[in-house]
Amino acid sequence: MTHDEIRFEQDLVRALLREQHPDLADLELRDVTGGWDNQQWRLGADLGVRLPRTEGAPAQLRIEQKWLPVLAERLPLPTPVPVRVGEPSALFGHTWTITRWVEGEPADCTPITRDDAAETLAEFLKALHRRAPADAPVDPTRSIALADVREAVMRSVRDAPDAAREIVDKATSVPVWRGAPTWLHGDLHPANVTVREGTLAGVIDFGDMCAGDPATDLSAAWILLPAGAASRFFAAYEDLDEATIARARGWAVLRAWALIGIGRNGRLGLPGGKPTWEPAGQAALERVIAEA
Repeated sequence: MTHDEIRFEQDLVRALLREQHPDLADLELRDVTGGWDNQQWRLGADLGVRLPRTEGAPAQLRIEQKWLPVLAERLPLPTPVPVRVGEPSALFGHTWTITRWVEGEPADCTPITRDDAAETLAEFLKALHRRAPADAPVDPTRSIALADVREAVMRSVRDAPDAAREIVDKATSVPVWRGAPTWLHGDLHPANVTVREGTLAGVIDFGDMCAGDPATDLSAAWILLPAGAASRFFAAYEDLDEATIARARGWAVLRAWALIGIGRNGRLGLPGGKPTWEPAGQAALERVIAEA
């Protein structure tokens, strides 16, 4: 079964709350559309509940439970900080989480339109991209240097437009990141941020949080921001060399191409597809090609 074929009912969530967090069990519980690895609900006015529904999701929740409270204090945007942890029990055999609720609409449904979101995103990533400790998570697909997996990366975009492949080719050819690994969100795409009044309002889903090259996250300059805002973002972020920006462009193409593929699956009614991701990915691909 794919992630979107696995559905838990509110009765299970209510029973888990009564079992482990009875002081929250009588709050209003509402279904929420979206989510990939985790199904989610809104709990009361200020909280959310997340239950894992893919094989890797429990481990991702453990990463959030351990590290997001440590990082959130310095981050200038709302994040879904875990406030309670659910442990495996006879009712549900995996960990689960109660988090702060982050207001706003996901950007795959309500895109960012204001150029001043460039400074908001830059401020957020500058605060996040600090040296990660030695025991920070390492992700096999996000902590990597693109140059180290050049052949696989080029294969993944073999059907992309020529201009997109050229961007990825350059990203795998420039010098790799030589600094200490920094904290990364690891999965900055439109469904993982919220929007209010046209601008970036929150960042969600830190399950892929890891240490690595900041260029991985800097790809958000094209993935999230409106056309023409990338240069404003990089000016606000400051102190980036051309090689890092080139790697960020490469990551942007890879992310945009993946969004398009998942979106097409949704349009065709295939399992695991997300129809709103195709236009978001196509718009991002057009931005990064136009501004390369």
